[in-house]
Amino acid sequence: MRTPTACLALALAFQPLVFQPLSAGDRVTGRAFATRSEVAAQHGMACTSQALVTQVALDILKQGGSAVDAAIAADATLGLMEPTGSGMGGDLYAMVWDAKTKQLRGLNGSGRSPKSLSLDHFRKLGLKHIPPHGPLPVSVPGCVDAWFELHRKFGRLPMAQVLAPAIRYAREGFPVSELVAYYWERSVPVLGRFPGFLETYTVDGKRAPRSGEVFRNPRLANTLELVAKEGRDAFYKGEIARKIDAYMKAQGGFLSYEDLAAHHSDWVEPVSVNYRGYDVWELPPNGQGIAALQMLNILEGYDFSKIPFGSPRHVHLFTEAKKLAFEDRAKFYADAAYMKVPLAWLLSKDYAAQRRALINESRAARRLEAGHPPLKEGDTIYLTTADGEGNMVSLIQSNYRGMGSGMTPGDLGFCLQDRGELFNLEDGNANSYAPGKRPFHTIIPGFITKNGAPFLSYGVMGGEFQPIGHAQVVMNLIDFGMNAQEAGDAPRISHDGSPEPTGEAGKLPGTVQLESGFPYETVRALMDMGHGVGWMLGGYGGYQAIRWDPVQKVYFGASESRKDGQAAGY
Repeated sequence: MRTPTACLALALAFQPLVFQPLSAGDRVTGRAFATRSEVAAQHGMACTSQALVTQVALDILKQGGSAVDAAIAADATLGLMEPTGSGMGGDLYAMVWDAKTKQLRGLNGSGRSPKSLSLDHFRKLGLKHIPPHGPLPVSVPGCVDAWFELHRKFGRLPMAQVLAPAIRYAREGFPVSELVAYYWERSVPVLGRFPGFLETYTVDGKRAPRSGEVFRNPRLANTLELVAKEGRDAFYKGEIARKIDAYMKAQGGFLSYEDLAAHHSDWVEPVSVNYRGYDVWELPPNGQGIAALQMLNILEGYDFSKIPFGSPRHVHLFTEAKKLAFEDRAKFYADAAYMKVPLAWLLSKDYAAQRRALINESRAARRLEAGHPPLKEGDTIYLTTADGEGNMVSLIQSNYRGMGSGMTPGDLGFCLQDRGELFNLEDGNANSYAPGKRPFHTIIPGFITKNGAPFLSYGVMGGEFQPIGHAQVVMNLIDFGMNAQEAGDAPRISHDGSPEPTGEAGKLPGTVQLESGFPYETVRALMDMGHGVGWMLGGYGGYQAIRWDPVQKVYFGASESRKDGQAAGY
């Protein structure tokens, strides 16, 4: 019989195994945590969070479609197969590498708040924050207009052909994947009280489809067919817009036909910082992508060739850089049409050095503030595609909080987003609510170039985790020498406790959330530094990536092991 001391010694001896992902530890190549190899192909590549959707994208490429055609087809099909994170009622952002001009183009396809809804209305209701569900958080859905903007510049196939797979699956049905079934089941009790939701998203008017069960959405098929036939104006100025207007009025909402008719996407210039010879690109606010760039600028000052992955110093420095960037995120990130965001200053190396000097290498920060600019400055899906001509698309699309607001208009087959929840209801903030304004946005596509050529199209969905995930992927590739699949499979770091653009105050040092795979020694050392350390199920995002090898002329695809998806090429 073992003594308690012997049992403790035995437990400690095996402790490191608890933190290693058991499914991948016996691979003969790659790192122990890598779930599988990169996928290599020469003519085209698609990486999405649903295997059937990846095949849809490849089919479009094989039919002669461009990377943009494949991305639109994939996104439309994801709105059907993964409604827990996307759909026609949401917003979209994209970056497109144009092989012909050798330029990276950015599209902001986010919608604006209703023009008839004022800040005073929220005050009359006594609200401190915009609620996550119902009519109040609904903003204009920008997804469909973004599809047509992307297609207008970079599409090859007719839109009817591009949307045909989504229409077919919506009408004939598809088997629901495991993770989507889990989130779908959780959404029905919350959103089922809103008219149209149960009729659209349940099997029998009561329950969500189960994993492997075939689900059909003929309402969505009809809507997609109308858009394919009549174009984006069917959605923003035609029958669909009128149905949305009537539904929202009946629910006491404010989104109107006039709001939809006035909507337009905007082509924007991506912004970048150079990280050890690689140019890392994000879109400017109203999104949060530049938080990843700010973090990388700060972390560039440390020599990670001498700091092992997963070590206490790695996790500590990464967490402190996140805290600093998120202070600025809460103060400055907003719709640039309403607030002059001091981008050049926020992304400068000088400012990064000032912020880096605030990091104590042995203690977790308990109080931080955003920087002070010079006076003159004044739940989601991600996919990536690439075609045989070298064009690449980094696309992210979302309803925001899971399936959205619960507002499911008439017989249209989709739910409207609740992105307006991310406004601040206090006066004088960059992200304060105003009619016709874009809210602060969490969804961000990413891209990396080297020497003016594409290196990686990538993204990590998952609310405020996204810039944290982006920065980790970049470091995994560049600092720790991982390939694209390993960079996504590596255990992830998250952190909560920072202030929010919606007005919530931070509570530092907060909690470092560590995914399985970090050694116990790192956990103890972080606690000794004053960090709160925790764990969570999920919450570490969803990654997809395509890497381009300019020497071999080969694409390498990677897909998130934590999701239901697939990387595939031909």
